[in-house]
Amino acid sequence: MRYDFDRYIERRGTGALKFDALKEWYGDENLLPMWVADMDFATPDFIVDALKARLEHPIFGYTLEPERYRRAICNWIYERHQWKIEGQWISYIPGIVKGIAMAINSLLKPGDKIIIQPPVYHPFRMVAEHNGCQVVENPLRELANGGYEMDFEHLESVVAGCKMIILANPHNPVGILWSRETLVRLAEICCRHNIIVISDEIHSDMALWGGKHIPFASVSSAAASCSITFGAPSKTFNIAGIVTSYAIVPNEALREKFFGWMEGNELNHPDIFAPIATIAAFENGEAWRREMIEYVEGNILLVEHFLGEHIPQIVPIRPEASFLVWLDCRGLNMPHSEVVSLFTDGAKLALNEGAMFGEQGQCFMRLNVGTTRANLLSALESLKSAVQLSVEKKQ
Repeated sequence: MRYDFDRYIERRGTGALKFDALKEWYGDENLLPMWVADMDFATPDFIVDALKARLEHPIFGYTLEPERYRRAICNWIYERHQWKIEGQWISYIPGIVKGIAMAINSLLKPGDKIIIQPPVYHPFRMVAEHNGCQVVENPLRELANGGYEMDFEHLESVVAGCKMIILANPHNPVGILWSRETLVRLAEICCRHNIIVISDEIHSDMALWGGKHIPFASVSSAAASCSITFGAPSKTFNIAGIVTSYAIVPNEALREKFFGWMEGNELNHPDIFAPIATIAAFENGEAWRREMIEYVEGNILLVEHFLGEHIPQIVPIRPEASFLVWLDCRGLNMPHSEVVSLFTDGAKLALNEGAMFGEQGQCFMRLNVGTTRANLLSALESLKSAVQLSVEKKQ
């Protein structure tokens, strides 16, 4: 490999949420953090160098959007996902969760119903409820093999009167790459009921095992007409602290309403660094992306092998995308609160507890494997010891 993903980089004291918020969130600053969805790998040199080059100029005044910005996004998406988009469909947004909130405020009214598909990224519920909307759940259907699928029969039973669905594509925390057939069927239902689809595709460039991400809006004219797609290079290239998100809206009427609201509130202009980082990532990032994915796949294989050999009570659901692994801990035969305590107090690990993604996440945990292999192995060894101690206490 050209890039060194085994290099440990100390992040404590840098304002990193993942590390410096441990005391506030978990009550213990000494936990090994494997929660917040950023990676412990160095940001690629070509992004750092591009930012450094701009920092060498001593004036940071008002700036124009670089001409290459939209072209870089269009080219990247077409080359990776074969979705041909136009520059005018794109707008910068100051974060994907913020973008969802802005879509709600510009397109809906208080009291409107929004569908989510738990277990799912918890801010989907939060942003809907905090902006005065009602949340309607369309839970994923769990399969016998541990995977999940959309429950369209249930969706049809709750869809009447709903105005929006927030889609995780790929899914978070389960890591599903939705099939074309699934997305086509979802688009048909949503179009028939005049439902706006907000497709969060921030993990789209991290398909694993040779899988392929399919942009929701690319699957049919119906999907393109009823959707807003959100994306960013931030997850893939580990630059979450530089807000690089964007919206893609093919439908002109929907675009004018949404983009007009953002422009009216001056929320559509990036800072000086976001376009620079985006251009650098999308013009130079393919080799780094491929190596990062290979390394993450190796980490997932380590988790699968280690748990299978030493902690078979915990079953990892293999993700099809991203660096997040959904752990099925129901085999421990303990209440959810005890599962959380086992990880936090016993193993001294900070993971996202599954119930935050919905009640369907009871006795699950979300593990971030975007870290060095040595760090991951240390976490697994700590978990092994904690489980063994727990078993011994019950004997």
